[in-house]
Amino acid sequence: MAKYVIFTDSASDLNKETRQKYGVEYFQMGLSIDGRPTVADLDWGEFSSDEFYKMMEEHRSIKTSLVTVGEVVAKATKWLKDGYDILYLGCSCALTASASSYELAKKEILPDFPERRMERVETFIAAGGLAMLVRDAAAQQKNGLSLDELMKWVEDNRFFYNQFCTVDTLSYLKANGRISGSKAFFGNLMGVKPVFISDRKGNNFVTEKAKGTKASLEVLIQRTKENIVFEEGKKPLVLIYHSVCQDRVDILKARLAEEFGDKINVEVGVLGPIIGGTTGPKTIAIFFKGKEVTRFEGDGQD
Repeated sequence: MAKYVIFTDSASDLNKETRQKYGVEYFQMGLSIDGRPTVADLDWGEFSSDEFYKMMEEHRSIKTSLVTVGEVVAKATKWLKDGYDILYLGCSCALTASASSYELAKKEILPDFPERRMERVETFIAAGGLAMLVRDAAAQQKNGLSLDELMKWVEDNRFFYNQFCTVDTLSYLKANGRISGSKAFFGNLMGVKPVFISDRKGNNFVTEKAKGTKASLEVLIQRTKENIVFEEGKKPLVLIYHSVCQDRVDILKARLAEEFGDKINVEVGVLGPIIGGTTGPKTIAIFFKGKEVTRFEGDGQD
């Protein structure tokens, strides 16, 4: 069976320790701060997460950008030379055009490696949901799945990763073109805290509006209770990702303990510069594998 390596990207928010544990690589997306270009480093090499979100609160100009062709060529070539095939499990195509860069790079470099493969499967998710999918896929790889078998596994499982997220304000999402102006205006009225999900097409859209922070966090708990799935003999993993709002993390962890006790495993992570750079400070989200995601934006469901 041919050797292969799994790549994800900066939208996965996988820290270095986790990437090393699962043997996962990643393509860096782009970032600019006040017009100065840099990279979306998941290891926070140039500045800390605290410094990054402080810059956002100071209304510094922060722009995110897709994975470049050059980034893919540079990193993929090394693995191809070493005899590895590549599987890219990246951010939802509804949120980034990074997949196009990957395909262009593939056309550029694969002719030099006719015996190798560069594959990609659309995940329809990002952030903690993508992190969980990549981790689970890497575990399946270690269990002996071939490249083709793992691609089929991802296709069969990608719609079971649930996301429930709340933001302090929709202004950042509006500025990054992720939501309409009218929705952003309504979402910022009178302390309303929007709750949004990732739908079956990979879009993020508001499903509920809670009055105040505590109420929005309670919505996350209730939706987790409704959608998490327990398998016999296994403790589900619940990820809490946030953009430097430890007080809200503490509330969620306490409520999860009240509702589930030791029936779940909870891990906490920080939203990286791509996801956090579009949602803004004081964003908090819960991710877990659960019931199949069936909703589409505008499907008429309440």
